[in-house]
This record gives sequence, structure tokens and C-alpha cells, in this order.
Amino acid sequence: MCQKQLNIRVPAHELKILDSYAKETKRTKTEILREFIRSLNKKPKILQGSK
Repeated sequence: MCQKQLNIRVPAHELKILDSYAKETKRTKTEILREFIRSLNKKPKILQGSK
């Protein structure tokens, strides 16, 4: 599998939320974000197509 790197900028308060969630769930931020991205593929088609 070819992997790409993604860099994002988030406000400090959002990073704090992600850090806290990662600590509570004993998972890495990368794991959490990958799971969220995969969940987007399960959204209803009508929501996927709207922009």
C-alpha cells in the first residue's frame, strides 16, 4: 500500500481535545484520525455527494 503524508493545522484548543481523547482511549492521535477518516466512507451517499 502506498502511503501519503498529511499535515494539518488545528487551533490549540482542538489539539488539546484530540490529545485528551487519545490519552483517555490509550490510542495514538494517528489511530483516532485514521478511524475517523474511514468512518466517512460509511456515510449515506446523499451526504457524500453534497458540497
